[in-house]
Amino acid sequence: MGEGVIEATLTAWLKNVGDRIEEDEAVFEVATDKVDSEVPSEVPGILKEKLFKEGDVIKIGETVAIIETDAEIPEDDDDLDFLTQTEEKTEETKEEEAPQSEEILMSRPAEGRFYSPLVRNIAQVEGISREELDRIPGTGLNGRVTKDDILAYVARRKEAPATAAAPVAETAGAQAPQTAAPQAPPAPEPPRPATPPAPQGQPAAGYTPQNKKIIIEPGDEIIEMDRMRKLIAQHMVESKHTSPHVQSFVEADVTNIVRWRNRIKDAFLKREGEKITFTPVFIYYLVKTIKDYPMINVQVDGDRIIRKKHINIGMAVALPSGNLIVPVIKDADQYSLLGLVKKVNDLARRARENKLQPDEIVGGTYSITNIGTFGNIAGTPIIPQPQVAIMAVGAIRKMPAVIETPDGDFIGIRHKMILSHSYDHRVVDGMLGGLFVKRFAEYLESFDENTEI
Repeated sequence: MGEGVIEATLTAWLKNVGDRIEEDEAVFEVATDKVDSEVPSEVPGILKEKLFKEGDVIKIGETVAIIETDAEIPEDDDDLDFLTQTEEKTEETKEEEAPQSEEILMSRPAEGRFYSPLVRNIAQVEGISREELDRIPGTGLNGRVTKDDILAYVARRKEAPATAAAPVAETAGAQAPQTAAPQAPPAPEPPRPATPPAPQGQPAAGYTPQNKKIIIEPGDEIIEMDRMRKLIAQHMVESKHTSPHVQSFVEADVTNIVRWRNRIKDAFLKREGEKITFTPVFIYYLVKTIKDYPMINVQVDGDRIIRKKHINIGMAVALPSGNLIVPVIKDADQYSLLGLVKKVNDLARRARENKLQPDEIVGGTYSITNIGTFGNIAGTPIIPQPQVAIMAVGAIRKMPAVIETPDGDFIGIRHKMILSHSYDHRVVDGMLGGLFVKRFAEYLESFDENTEI
């Protein structure tokens, strides 16, 4: 699922219970952050059980489905201890191998409960026996014991160890007794002082813009946010709460780059079968600027500044749905200009086709967004956390400019663009943020029109 991913949302089941599934055939889809991925079966078999429903959030390591399989499983398989037989052998089928249920979790007890590896590890560390574990009430799907359930049980168990480990009645069919001692009712909350009504024309106590009532009038259309839009909203609010944003702006003359691209674009398309855009050039010189000012390639961890060794450039891509995603070019400093052209085109294409992998949108250390695509000349982009800066490149426009020559100054037509640099004022002051964008502009202006690619 990618580095740092700890959970995923189950977005769609692709198979129903009872369906035949081939090895490597997709069973369900999950979403991590803004990327959807299909999860294939590692064995052929029949889908016997779904343990989660669409929309559920699943922790990495939890079992999502049980597949009955006749596939041979190696004896040294790490999961061998957790295999369970789904059909008992009878006198008539002793010579036939009963199908196995391929699962990563503990075997199913009589009541049909599963335990995740995390729950089992906590139980082992805390010395909780299997019988005792079976008696813990579960709040998860189908009564499964969650991490919170077992941690709460451990806390109660430490308060009343004698009662928590009470023996289980061994009478067949008898229900297991409750293990925890009766809890004393919680002390009543002290009465809260009534909030006096606000004077006429003033907001009531506790008023915030977030809880201001929205008035829906006839003809208004209510549009539910999709999952990606909710994530974008959450990330943007978190970033503004985390980083004090400051912006610096520089105008850059990119006439040489425009002329170069106009000269080579047709031959490049014929030779490589794809277009060449300005974005790879911008990223190429952005990497050079980061090497000149490595303290822009940092992250904040409390009172510590982590200077990142790798230069991983995030590039914002607008999707057909209107949403935004930021795939990451890992180790961008290892690419040639041609390599960046190929990488940028590949990531942009797969982003729009929803074919990115989860680890292709994480790990960025600095980002760039091309707002000029939409005709905007400047902007103040929000920093993608935990990065501390982002560069916005505006539209390239023909502008009258003063051109200095040995024979004197004259007015000419030049291609110019505005660079907008947003940075985190906790660790990036105006000098660093301003010098960084100025150096970036100088690199762009010094581009050699005769560059070969």
